[in-house]
Amino acid sequence: MMEENNNTNPPEDKQPLQSGAEQSSGAEGQETPSASALEDTSASAPAGETQSASQSESAGVGYASQVSHSFSPGLNLGFIREKVLATKGEIRKFVIGQQDMVDLLLISIFSNGHVLLEGVPGVAKTLMAKVLSNTLSVDFSRIQFTPDLMPSDVIGTSVYNMKDATFNFQKGPVFSNIVLIDEINRAPAKTQAALFEVMEERQISYDSKVYKMEFPFIVLATQNPVEQEGTYNLPEAQLDRFLFKIKIDYPSLADEQEILKRYKNQIQSPSLESIDSVFTASDLKKVQELIEQVKIEDQILKYIAEISNATRNHVKLYLGGSPRASLSMLKASKALAAINGRDFVIPDDVQFVAPHVLNHRLIMTPEAEMEGGSIEDLIKEIVHEIEVPR
Repeated sequence: MMEENNNTNPPEDKQPLQSGAEQSSGAEGQETPSASALEDTSASAPAGETQSASQSESAGVGYASQVSHSFSPGLNLGFIREKVLATKGEIRKFVIGQQDMVDLLLISIFSNGHVLLEGVPGVAKTLMAKVLSNTLSVDFSRIQFTPDLMPSDVIGTSVYNMKDATFNFQKGPVFSNIVLIDEINRAPAKTQAALFEVMEERQISYDSKVYKMEFPFIVLATQNPVEQEGTYNLPEAQLDRFLFKIKIDYPSLADEQEILKRYKNQIQSPSLESIDSVFTASDLKKVQELIEQVKIEDQILKYIAEISNATRNHVKLYLGGSPRASLSMLKASKALAAINGRDFVIPDDVQFVAPHVLNHRLIMTPEAEMEGGSIEDLIKEIVHEIEVPR
């Protein structure tokens, strides 16, 4: 087990969370995890915003230096770092590349949040969810959503017991710790509504009784953005219950070549039995308790609130971020800081998680959609317009 350290941010634990391209090329030693995200944002921003992006990045670095002297270190975050490295090692046995997806999934689990994975068929959405669930020594269940799926098929139903002439509640597959919902957008609205209570309150109300879910309870859902036939748009109320929507792109050329090399002599589907469990439920509870102690200053809280408020008053947005979105940015930023060995949040943490927290919560106006811009570009524009805490 890791040694106790009085210094919160030891040199050997201070390794940044990097993008997939950077990790595959072996880049190390960056100051903050979201530096690559900021570079991408700066490159895609208009000329007038490039200077703002560079000022934002330098402000984050200066803020980290200032706050590190303001807070007295006291958290031993080596335990989190050890578990993160072990989990990534197990995932790399089966998933090549897709480092952003891995990083965001770990943040979501540490933040006790649900995740929606969106990508075209064949980019390892389901495989990633199954591999990650196997690294957790907890119960796992999978639900394949179909157009004829009923709410009782998800949460359970009452079954008549002929011996004592009573009805007994038979729990459905949602009563588990990690629930993989494959192709979630194939079920109709009434089935989606069955998930509202359990995703937010982690309980099921049935026949005047309340059934609490055991810790942890996390939903990992997948959906295909390109198919239209036999699919349904998820209700906004349900989308808002997901911490992240992670959009998964095709692997890079180098990663795809590595995939082919690894499986060139294998025809059968890979067996996941070789995955070692890294987390128990008590380990995950300990990680979340450590993350709760990560410090965040009032000016960072104001920064998060200003980002959410800007989405509600933007001329190109019909629907902005909810207070739940602000809380999601807060939790995810603290988890990201802890993963990188810091017991305090910096603006770069917020800027890294904001696009993934907001991209499924915002709705563009019809006029903005006709202009051809994406919701991700609009989020970058909004974040750049907000003054960064210094």
